[in-house]
This record gives sequence, C-alpha cells and structure tokens, in this order.
Amino acid sequence: MISAAELGLRMRKTTNLDDIRIFVAVAEAGTFSAAAANLQLPASTISRSLTRLEKHLDLLLVRRSQRGLTLTDAGKEYLVSCKHALRLLREGHELLDIHRASPSGLLRVACPTTMARDLIAPLLSKFMEAFPDLRVELETYSSGFDQEPKEDIDVFFKVRAPKDSSRRVRSYPGTARGLFASHGYVHNAGMPAEPADLTSHRCIGSGRWTLSKGGKTVTPDVAPRVVTDDPLVHRQLVLDGAGIAILPLYIALDPAIAKRLVPILPGWQPRPVVPCALYSDSSRLIPKVKVFLDFIQKYLGTDLDPRLRGARARDCFTEPTRGRVSSSDRPP
Repeated sequence: MISAAELGLRMRKTTNLDDIRIFVAVAEAGTFSAAAANLQLPASTISRSLTRLEKHLDLLLVRRSQRGLTLTDAGKEYLVSCKHALRLLREGHELLDIHRASPSGLLRVACPTTMARDLIAPLLSKFMEAFPDLRVELETYSSGFDQEPKEDIDVFFKVRAPKDSSRRVRSYPGTARGLFASHGYVHNAGMPAEPADLTSHRCIGSGRWTLSKGGKTVTPDVAPRVVTDDPLVHRQLVLDGAGIAILPLYIALDPAIAKRLVPILPGWQPRPVVPCALYSDSSRLIPKVKVFLDFIQKYLGTDLDPRLRGARARDCFTEPTRGRVSSSDRPP
C-alpha cells in the first residue's frame, strides 16, 4: 500500500486537473461507459485519461475486468484525497461570490426524504424567486441517523444532531410528538394505562420508543407490527385503525384529522426529533450556503412552517438544542 508521504510526493507533481475529475467520475460510476455518459465524453477519452493519470503517478488506481472496475488500495486512498481537493478548489472559486451582489451557482442539499417532501419542497419556489441566480440540487436519503455527508454536499440535513462531526452544526426547533390511535382501535383493543401495556398492543413505527414523564424515562419493549419511518404512513395507518403510532404534533393537531385521533398515554412524551444542518467550516463564508441556511431558519419550527395546518408552532415544536451549535451559528 502506498504511504501517505509517497502519495503526497507524487501529488506534488504537475497533474492534469481534468484527469483527476475524470478519475473521480469513473470511481463513482463504476464503469467507463457510465462515467462517459455522466460527463458527456467518449468512453475512449475516459479510458485514455485514466491511463494517463496512472502513468503519471506510476500507480495502478483501477483494476479493469469484464465485470467492471474496482479500485485498488492506492486508488481508494487517492480518491479520498482527490474528492477533498476538488471540493476545496470549488469552494475557493465560490468564495469569489462574496464580491457579487447576489449568490449564484449550484447549491447541493441532501436531506431525509420526508423532510424534502414536507418542508424543503414547499419552500423551494420562494427561495428560487428570492435568489434567481442560484440552482439547487436536492438529494434525498432514508432518514437513518448514521448517514454522513458526501464531500460535494454543501448543506446536509439530519434528523438528529451528530455526537461528533468535523462540520459545523446548526440546530433547529425540535418536533414535538405524541402517541395516538383511532377511536375504533381504542374501542376494540382498549386504552393502555402505562407504557408497559404497549407491548400487548399493535404498534406502528421504527426504532426504540423512549417515553418521558416528569423526570422518569422508560423504553417499553415494543415490537412494531408495521415498521416504517414515514410520519404520513403512520398517520394513515392510525386513521385506518391499524394500531398505535408516534405522530408529530403538527400532524396530530391538524384540524382536518384531530377529532379522529385519540391521545394514548398523554402524560408520556416521546423524545422530540431535533433536525440540524451540517456544513463545512469554509462553507459558512459562501453566500449561497449562508442565504439558504438563513432562509430555512425563518420557516423551520416557526408559525411559517409549511408543515403546520392550522396548529401553532409553540404547540408543535420545541426550542432548538444549543449544546452542539457553534457560537457563531446560534439562531437569534
């Protein structure tokens, strides 16, 4: 395996930047043809570029076979360095936007699918109208708590703040939640009297349920009959009488359905979901990132939040968690 010192020495040689970009594209695409399609270049150009880069470095970066392409150990190390370097170069160019009156360029945003659908999408038209020179690339992912941002993502939303991150973190008001079922379900299955009773009921959701009451916290041994993390799916199943689910209060307090729901264990509160945005330290100087974060902050968890349907923000959201937010990035 190539050493860090040897890799650094070889990277200091004059290298064609286009060859590096093509290598990254090949590594991410997995085949010459896919990379060629993504870059809109002939496959032969892609192949020659990679060969030229390997000769320049005197290292094999990619193994070719009939099944496709695989990175060598040196190729994997070099890919990490190249992606980081390309990001720094892109950010260096974008810092010049500071001298412009209006932010421009491409803003790459990643967030959980439910957040994209319920919060970001309803606000995008207003954002694009306010900043007509910006383009937005929105990437969605399943809302697993362990997701980490890619190097080329400018703003990465998570549904829980990370315990440790090399990026800056901006936290937003948390989403308060409660346990709910339909009148029909309660009539047929009865009303749980305490959290332990949930183990004998049909439950809908995912992960462990942590419930708090005063200073007491319990984690009942719930095995959901339906496992899903989409709150709109939870709502539909609850309304259909399928069981008990944890619902965000902005859904449960919607006047259109509130009368059809029965609060379950109202004294016990599920842990709120506290969303946050991750971005690199240098990104805070880039106008497009700053205006986007400031724009979202005006809406998320406030009375202007598009997820609200007649309910009040103070009934549906909690104060943002401030412990892991940079002092320069705390909401006013």
